[in-house]
Amino acid sequence: MPYSPHPFHWVPAGGARHASADEKHAVGNYPTGTAVTTLCGDGVIAENTAVAWLWPTCATCNAEAHRLAGAQMSSARTRREFGKDGR
Repeated sequence: MPYSPHPFHWVPAGGARHASADEKHAVGNYPTGTAVTTLCGDGVIAENTAVAWLWPTCATCNAEAHRLAGAQMSSARTRREFGKDGR
């Protein structure tokens, strides 16, 4: 199994970028058409296309991914005033 720094992976599906803890193939992302259970609890079908990766991030998956990664979510004000990384 390849190295993964977190117990989840991002997957575009159902019109949003979701996070999932489902096992994925050794190389690459979840192939288009793969049934995936997301951190927000939705069962969705992966759509691994260039355009799908531009979809908005599921807020519930994002919050749970940050919790699992032990990372604090930055506020919209922090991102707007100081850039994405808060500097």
